[in-house]
Amino acid sequence: MDELLLTPVSRKFILHWGEMGTRWGINRTVAQVHALLYISPEALNAEQIAEILAVARSNVSTSLKELLGWGIIRIVHRHGDRRDHFETLGDVWQMFRIILDERVKREIDPTLSLLRDCLGEASRKTASESLVRERLKQMLEFFESMSSWYDQIRRLPIPAVIRFVKMGDKVGRWLGLGG
Repeated sequence: MDELLLTPVSRKFILHWGEMGTRWGINRTVAQVHALLYISPEALNAEQIAEILAVARSNVSTSLKELLGWGIIRIVHRHGDRRDHFETLGDVWQMFRIILDERVKREIDPTLSLLRDCLGEASRKTASESLVRERLKQMLEFFESMSSWYDQIRRLPIPAVIRFVKMGDKVGRWLGLGG
């Protein structure tokens, strides 16, 4: 994919994905590399990515390592070419499931562990400590509920998740919440 082949729409998507990445706590270049690989019709090597995005080769290498660590890109080999080429998952649902799994592992699981530790250490000697303990307990219950819910959803096959998500307002009406 030559730089000249990047359409204005492609550029717009790549720039936006990079901007959104920063809002999600992801490095801009990492997000842009992912966006480029997502819309690329073929696997790209690091030099191509650096040239197309006009970023340093070292930034591309770092970005590729991070994306490989997340499990949302893979290495592809081409006959007669010793360089690694990279492609991302084409299935958006599978890709986001992997991203959610990683975020749970990196963010939710440590938070659950910390909340449990804090509750174990918290005493009830003073009113302020009792308040802290109660708030931590509520936070832990919330995170455990959401984690349990995610575990249940995670076990569903992707087509079932898609149907569930598309139900939208129907679930609210079924629960008697109007809509």
